[in-house]
Amino acid sequence: MPLADHLRELRNRLAKAMLAVTIASVVAAFYSQDLMRILASPVHACAPGQLETGGKCATIVYTDLLSPFTTTVKVVMMAGIIAACPVWLYQLWAFVAPGLHKNEKKYTYFFAAAAVPLFGAGAYLAFVIMPVSMKVLLSITPDTAANFLEVDKILDFAVRMVLIFGFSFELPLLLVMLNTAGVVTGSRMAGWWRGVVMGIFIFGAVATPSTDPLGMIALAGPIIVLYFMAVGIALLNDKRRRRNDTDAELDDDEASDLDLAPEDIGAIESVPASRALPEQADGSRSERLNGYDDIT
Repeated sequence: MPLADHLRELRNRLAKAMLAVTIASVVAAFYSQDLMRILASPVHACAPGQLETGGKCATIVYTDLLSPFTTTVKVVMMAGIIAACPVWLYQLWAFVAPGLHKNEKKYTYFFAAAAVPLFGAGAYLAFVIMPVSMKVLLSITPDTAANFLEVDKILDFAVRMVLIFGFSFELPLLLVMLNTAGVVTGSRMAGWWRGVVMGIFIFGAVATPSTDPLGMIALAGPIIVLYFMAVGIALLNDKRRRRNDTDAELDDDEASDLDLAPEDIGAIESVPASRALPEQADGSRSERLNGYDDIT
């Protein structure tokens, strides 16, 4: 297709995706109160009219006149993007798929099917960890102070936790993709395990919005397990590749083993001499000697 047709198709795909997100957001607006309760559920809220000091509970507040509206719009839009993900993911796939070969489509189906459950598992773990993390953070409050939490800050905290946990669970899938593409071998991945484990713990300590060690361990533990699962899958894939092609894992500058044993070429066949060849030593031009003329 010409470039203009590609751009036109991209515009149509984006329009369909945006329409699906808009419709899902409008539907989610009717359940905005329920969504706000789910968002605030990890916080141990104080009873209405009760103000307790210390870290036993917190009071959820709005600090701006427009905060209720803007926060509701953010929550509704986020719910619309999540609810419409099958539509816009399909539009993305439909735009890219015509340029893929049959085997590339097969691998893409596998990776797309594995990416969604992994992200969902990470998001679910984030919601499980958030109440504990918030309780630990609120427990640091002195007995002479009370906690007032803005809804915007709770939303930012929840979104960051979900995105960090969700995308972190995609790391093993990325390693399997690199192995399938032949970029890295399973044995090399296995040799990295010490540095990878240390790096995952450091990433968990830096990336999680909460500063408690529980969040770091909750994020690092599953990723380490998934990493070793990815190493096992890569080793099995390398074994399959070696069985099908013994030279599949050679480097670009590494020579393959050559079979230098001589083979019988069979009987020599006489070839009629061309009229353009010089005469033989005996003056005849009928045949070459063993396939060659006497000058050669």
